[in-house]
Amino acid sequence: MSITKDNFDIVEPWKDLLSFLKANVGKKPADVKGVLFLIGVQELGKGNIEFTKEEKQDLIHIATCKVLSYGGFYELEGYDAEGWPHWKSVKPLPFVDLFLQENLLKHYIIHFFRNEIGVHI
Repeated sequence: MSITKDNFDIVEPWKDLLSFLKANVGKKPADVKGVLFLIGVQELGKGNIEFTKEEKQDLIHIATCKVLSYGGFYELEGYDAEGWPHWKSVKPLPFVDLFLQENLLKHYIIHFFRNEIGVHI
C-alpha cells in the first residue's frame, strides 16, 4: 500500500462512509478519531455503554490497531479478563507526515467498513 499526497482515491469513499455513518448512527463523526471510536466500540462488542475518558482513548487505540492490522502492522495478541482486545506491533509504520498518516488510516478504515461491516462505499 503506497499512500502519497497525490493519492486521492479515498476522497469519495471517505465522504460516502461519513454519509453512511450519519444515516446509521444519527451523527456524522467530526474526524478520523470519531470514526475510530465507533470501530473501537464495535470491536469491544459491549454495545453502547458509558466509557470513561481513558476507555475512550483505549477504544481509539484498539480501532487503530485493528485497521492497521490489514497492512500487517499489528497483530491481535488476545483478550484480557474484561474482554478488551490487546494488540502487538509486528512491523513499524512507514515514516510519513501527518497528512499521509491520516490517509493511511482512512484507507484501512474504508477497508474495515467494506470487508467487516459490508458497507458498499
